[in-house]
Amino acid sequence: MWIADKWKDYEVLDTSGGEKLERWGKYALVRPDPQVIWDTPRENPLWRTPNGHYHRSSKGGGEWEFFDLPREWSIPYQSLDLTFRLKPFSFKHTGLFPEQAVNWEWFTTLIKNRQAKTGRPVRVLNLFAYTGGATLAAAKAGASVVHVDASKGMVGWAKENAQISGLADAPIRYLVDDCVKFVEREIRRGNHYDAVIMDPPSYGRGPKGEVWKIEDSVFSLIQLVSQILSRDTLFFLINSYTTGLQPAVLTYMMSTVICPQHGGKVESGEIGLPVSANGLVLPCGTSGRWSGV
Repeated sequence: MWIADKWKDYEVLDTSGGEKLERWGKYALVRPDPQVIWDTPRENPLWRTPNGHYHRSSKGGGEWEFFDLPREWSIPYQSLDLTFRLKPFSFKHTGLFPEQAVNWEWFTTLIKNRQAKTGRPVRVLNLFAYTGGATLAAAKAGASVVHVDASKGMVGWAKENAQISGLADAPIRYLVDDCVKFVEREIRRGNHYDAVIMDPPSYGRGPKGEVWKIEDSVFSLIQLVSQILSRDTLFFLINSYTTGLQPAVLTYMMSTVICPQHGGKVESGEIGLPVSANGLVLPCGTSGRWSGV
């Protein structure tokens, strides 16, 4: 398992009964987590006095209950000198997936090493780019980034994160677009990228009602994106929060599509966050990493 253990201002304090207790800067949140199927004693007093608690509804969805929590606040990721604006919004989210820091650390090293060797910036495409965590990490390492997400609000949020991270003038191109259609246009335009990051949703709908289901669509998307990889591709990263996509599945898909064209190697595994209460690790999804190095 790859563990995001370099955070100073984020922490999973405890887990129990389908929920996790987290520290986001100086605020404590309780949020549901489907991986937490155990029920252990809730000894940390913040379980009883959080600043925010997302209650899951038996009918689906849920709602926030707040106790002395600001509408928004920020936390730094000091290891890479990044800052992220946070706010609780629908579907229990805060605008940041802290476990992804372990992937930021991985590809930041690859980008810096490649650029030191070639003297030119790595060109990165970030699909389903959300609020820009991976975009900012790549840009901080010196890459030029094309950031694509279908949500105008998420793209705006990413720009704000870039601003407070000192990356307002970084070579980042922000696009509100359907990721599949954007890639299809890039193929026709003959554009290529040295690295690709994909964080596709488990399920979603496009602007015209198009249905996206990751199990049905991700392999064809990998095949599509492989057509815009440069001849000297550096890395390809896929993240999945769908329990049905095991690490071996990501490995197989990437190995059969990317390795025949570019060689390299694929590694896939769970990513996770350390839990302070007991020293265990909370599983937080799966990542597949292809590297040409």
